[in-house]
Amino acid sequence: MSKEISYDKAFEELQQIVSDMEEGEIGVDELSVKVKRASELIKICKEKLSSTEEDVSKILKGLK
Repeated sequence: MSKEISYDKAFEELQQIVSDMEEGEIGVDELSVKVKRASELIKICKEKLSSTEEDVSKILKGLK
């Protein structure tokens, strides 16, 4: 993914995909595209959470 996306936007898009799937709004032809995009969004969110956790840990260690 070349364009940086914020955690909030990625999570919001992921929630929309899940909601559409739960409501049956995604057709069979579109399903694999949406699942692939969901996978990308999950990876983005996990990386951002991990990075934030590392940053907070470093900050807290600096306070000791």
